[in-house]
Amino acid sequence: MNTYTVHIKNMVCPRCIEAVKKLFKKLNYTLVDIKLGEVTLKEDQIDHERIRAELNELGFELLEDKKSQIIEKIKTLIIDYIHYSDNQIKKINFSDYLVEKIGKDYNYLTTLFSSVENITIEKYLIKQKIEKAKELIVYDELNINEIALKLNYSSSAHLSSQFKNETGLTPTEFKKNHKKSRKSLTDI
Repeated sequence: MNTYTVHIKNMVCPRCIEAVKKLFKKLNYTLVDIKLGEVTLKEDQIDHERIRAELNELGFELLEDKKSQIIEKIKTLIIDYIHYSDNQIKKINFSDYLVEKIGKDYNYLTTLFSSVENITIEKYLIKQKIEKAKELIVYDELNINEIALKLNYSSSAHLSSQFKNETGLTPTEFKKNHKKSRKSLTDI
């Protein structure tokens, strides 16, 4: 069976997967697999222009060049790992994780990412962790120590320090003003 993988920008949540799945079914394509940032189709031939137009209407973007696909894959892996993994974030070397998942040298990945995004992979990872911390603070189900543990910080002081550096607020101050401080995952 021949397959074709379509790379899509701005697929950052499970609802995005459902929206894209519905779109490809509407266009009569046979889905083999769908995950954040990627759709694998059974077909050899696809109508790029129609798919591009339909995706744009939903706020997504078709990625056709390899470098854009790699950058989006890095972002998607980070977002998926930080925001949607069911378990507590494991203590892993994130550079090794990216190399394993993408199959490219980490120096290449970090240079490419930084040159296009004007931010390092590490800084992007921190920004995503802080967004997850914001979400958990707003839910008010975990205290700051539990949030630090869940996000693999060495201590609540370390989380609080990074939180203050990123937001200008302490976690406590944020909790009081949380509605003004959240960002869309695609805006990070």
